[in-house]
Amino acid sequence: MPPQAGTGAVRPGEGEPGWASGLRKLYNSVVDEPLPDSFKDLLKKLDGSDDD
Repeated sequence: MPPQAGTGAVRPGEGEPGWASGLRKLYNSVVDEPLPDSFKDLLKKLDGSDDD
């Protein structure tokens, strides 16, 4: 039975190394984290500095 898309189940030798699914899970967990308020404030300040 072939692996289902999005499950991270890939057979070795099919174009993706075995550690790739773990790396993908780590990346997705970091991307899903909310921005801290201090970082949002910094972005607002930087956006406002273009008005000079």
